[in-house]
Amino acid sequence: MTETDKKSKDSSPTKFDYDAIVIGTGPGGEGAAMGLVKRGLNVAVIERHSAVGGGCTHWGTIPSKALRQSVSQLIDFNSNPLFSDSGRDKHFTFPQILKHAEGVIRQQTRLRAGFYDRNRVNLLKGEAAFLNKHTIQITQDDGSTQDITAKTIVIATGSRPYRPKDVDFAHTRVYDSDTILSLKHDPRSIIIYGAGVIGSEYASIFRGLGVKVDLINTRERLLSFLDNEVSDAISYHLRNSGTVIRNSEEYDTITSSEDGVILRTKSGKRFKADCLLFANGRTGNTDTLNLKSIGLKSDSRGQVKVDQHYQTEIDNVYAVGDVIGYPSLASAAYDQGRLAANYIVDGQVESKLIEDIPTGIYTIPEISSVGKTEQELTAARIPYEVGKAQFKHLARAQIANSKIGGLKILFHPDTKEILGIHCFGTAASEIVHIGQAIMQQKGEANTVDYFVNTTFNYPTMAEAYRVAALNGLNRLF
Repeated sequence: MTETDKKSKDSSPTKFDYDAIVIGTGPGGEGAAMGLVKRGLNVAVIERHSAVGGGCTHWGTIPSKALRQSVSQLIDFNSNPLFSDSGRDKHFTFPQILKHAEGVIRQQTRLRAGFYDRNRVNLLKGEAAFLNKHTIQITQDDGSTQDITAKTIVIATGSRPYRPKDVDFAHTRVYDSDTILSLKHDPRSIIIYGAGVIGSEYASIFRGLGVKVDLINTRERLLSFLDNEVSDAISYHLRNSGTVIRNSEEYDTITSSEDGVILRTKSGKRFKADCLLFANGRTGNTDTLNLKSIGLKSDSRGQVKVDQHYQTEIDNVYAVGDVIGYPSLASAAYDQGRLAANYIVDGQVESKLIEDIPTGIYTIPEISSVGKTEQELTAARIPYEVGKAQFKHLARAQIANSKIGGLKILFHPDTKEILGIHCFGTAASEIVHIGQAIMQQKGEANTVDYFVNTTFNYPTMAEAYRVAALNGLNRLF
C-alpha cells in the first residue's frame, strides 16, 4: 500500500456530519437505523432506489409471498366443493395476480418511509461509495455527487440474484427472481433453474396458475437442508400437482428465441418452455461500494466478513443482512441491524442472534421448522423420540378443508427437552412459533410435557402440539 493510499484510507474529518450512516433500507438497514436513532444518534440512511424497503419489499419476500397467497386462495376456491357448481375453474394470469402484490408493496413502502420520517432519520437517495472509512460519496441519477461523513458506517446493501455470464438475461424470455415480476405475457410453460427456496416457491406459484413447470434441481434432494420427511413431503406434493422435478442436473447451454427457451443439461437432456426463471444463488451488493478504498474485501459471492458484533475488519464499519451471508433471512437481518446498533452505542453487549432461527418456506403447502432435523441429531449421536400429529385428524383443519400436512416434534427421551419442530401444511410458518417459544425457555420449562399440561383453544391448528406430544410420549418406555 502506498503512502497516498494509506492516507486516503485512514484520513478522517475532525467533525462528522452524522454519528452514523446506514447504506440500504432493507430489513437490516432499517433495524440498524431505528436502533441507532432511538439511542439518540444523528443518523443518515442512503437508498439507491426510488422507494425504501430494499429487495425484501420490492422484489423478494413481500411480492413473492403476496403472489403465493393469491394463488393459494385461487387453488382453495377451485378445489372447494361449495363453489364447484360453476362447472369450470377460475383462471388468472401471472400479470393479473401481480396487482395484489403491487398493492402490498405500496402499503409496505409507505409504512416504512413513515418510520424514517417520524424518527427524523435523514433519508438520502443515490448510489453510495466509500471515499475513506468515514466518508461516503452519493451519486444521484443525474450524475451529481454529494459527500457526507460519519463516525460509524453500516453496510446493509442486501443481495441480488446471481447471473452467470453465459445466460442472456437481456432476452425477453429469460428472467431472474427480480425481473420475473415484470412478466407481461401468460406463459403456458416455464423452466425454473434452481430448486432452492425461491425456485420451489415460484414452482408452486406457476403450477397453481396452471403453467407447466420443469424444476431443475442441481442437488440430489429438494431442499436438502430440511428434515428428510419434510423434503419428501414437498417433493411429493409438487410432483402430485404436476411439477416435473429433475434432481442432480446442471445446465450446459441456455438458448433463447422469440417464442421460448431451450435448456440443455450436462447429462444430455433438453427442455423447452415459453420462458426461463434462473433462481440459482444470490450475490451480495458490494461491487459498487468501492470497498478497496478502505482496505475491505468481499468474497466471490460479494459478501464481507464480520465478527460476532457485525464489525468488519475496519473498526468503524459494520455489515448486516444478506451481504454477510448466512442465514440470509429478512427476519434475521432486522435483528442483526438492531444488535449491531446496540454494540455501536454501548461498546459491549451480551445479546446475540438466537441459535435456533426459524425457517419459513412459502411453497404450496407451506413449510416451517426450527431446531435440529432427524439427520442432524443422528449424526451427532443425540438420542431423540418423535411425536407426530396429522392435520387431517384436527377438527379445525377439517372445517377449513386444510387437511394436508402435519406437525413433528423431536425431543430427548430422557430429559424430554424439545430438540426440533417441523411443520408442513397450512399456516406452518405461524404454527411453528408456538414450539419455538417453548424451545427458548430454560431447564424444565423447555420440555414436551408443556404441550400436554397446557389447555389449547378448540378447535385450533395449535392443538396439533398436544396431539404430537401425546403421540411422542406414548413411545417412551
